[in-house]
Amino acid sequence: MIVLSTFIEAFANILHTLINIYIWVVIIAALITFVRPDPYNPIVQILFRLTNPVYAFIRKLVPTLIGGIDLAPLIVILTLQFVDLFAVKLLFALANAL
Repeated sequence: MIVLSTFIEAFANILHTLINIYIWVVIIAALITFVRPDPYNPIVQILFRLTNPVYAFIRKLVPTLIGGIDLAPLIVILTLQFVDLFAVKLLFALANAL
């Protein structure tokens, strides 16, 4: 039981860290779009490759362009925050219950 509890806590910590890293990737990618970055820059390419598939999925579900402002990054961040608060806390509660 202790091994399972420790495994669940470790998984929850890793999930929490990955969610936070991706939130920062989304924030940085959104901020970069304000300065018209060089599309051939490797860092810009990595950021766009990491975020554009998620944005495309969100845009298929919900119209995200309102008044010339793309709300896809905000929707992604809010969704990730919900997953972080709900799933990670649920995993910690499960680990504590064992």
